[in-house]
Amino acid sequence: MQISKDHVVAFHYRLKDESGEEVESSFADEPMVYLHGGYRNLLPKLEEALEGLAPGDEKSVTLAPRDAYGMRNESEPLRVPIKHLLTKHKRYRPGMAVKVNTKDGPRDVLIVKVGKFNVDVDTNHPLAGRTVTFEVMIKDIREAQPDEISQRHALGF
Repeated sequence: MQISKDHVVAFHYRLKDESGEEVESSFADEPMVYLHGGYRNLLPKLEEALEGLAPGDEKSVTLAPRDAYGMRNESEPLRVPIKHLLTKHKRYRPGMAVKVNTKDGPRDVLIVKVGKFNVDVDTNHPLAGRTVTFEVMIKDIREAQPDEISQRHALGF
């Protein structure tokens, strides 16, 4: 079986930045599982590169910033009330990664400045503006169930 539209794919990955430093890996944990076919469950260019692979296949995929996590937006930091932070700490410090509650759900941000009631945060993804490489190993593939297709995401493997 090969990866194609409406298939659930389980794969391991190693994510490296442009210097070759490992940023993230799933190899010590469970594989990532997603529904293939343009459902935006994966970076579109990464999903495109996995099309046609089979269990056991390995592939290295390098993505430019525009195809990965986007270009950095250097606009002014966003000021957020501390009560809207989902990551709770006794003391917040610049450089801390936290989650903030937004109208679109939780979002990862980086604290730039801390005040008494508010924090200024950088809303860029930590890898925005950077070229990244995914080293992927396909573990398993199966046909998606009708409810997975209607919900537009895999329900596990």
